[in-house]
Amino acid sequence: MTRETNSSTVRCYIGIGSNLANPLQQVKTAIVELQQLAGCQWRGVSSLYRSAPVGPAGQDDYINAVACLETDLSPESLLDALQQLENTHQRVRIQRWGARTLDLDILLIAQQHIDTARLIVPHPHIEQRNFVLVPLLELAGDISIGQQSLTQLLENCPVGSLEKL
Repeated sequence: MTRETNSSTVRCYIGIGSNLANPLQQVKTAIVELQQLAGCQWRGVSSLYRSAPVGPAGQDDYINAVACLETDLSPESLLDALQQLENTHQRVRIQRWGARTLDLDILLIAQQHIDTARLIVPHPHIEQRNFVLVPLLELAGDISIGQQSLTQLLENCPVGSLEKL
């Protein structure tokens, strides 16, 4: 992995999820690993939540959280670092939205809008995922996505199942 830097440090939010191989432990371990991520400074993590899966039927529930980091890594370098962490957790990409040992998603990077073949920020469908919006609100209640506050986005978000652990 090549380390590239931006001209300044930016705040980013990372979605964390797991529903395989002891999901609670997978998420807790990932949180520790994110705290040590090169090129990043740890700023905090939300509470942990249990949620029903989005995607193919028959999956176990997910454990989710959102972490906040500040980084001088380029978005693609940050993505590379997160995918490397997923790989250390034996992440296998077989089916879109399928079960996984660890899923680390870049949700937001400052106010940046990115749309490349590898990365879309803000994360697609963020406004439809209560398991992202609720922990994000807990960490950064004053931010907006587009022209809407997190509170406004949650008012229009499908309820789904969400349990704070």
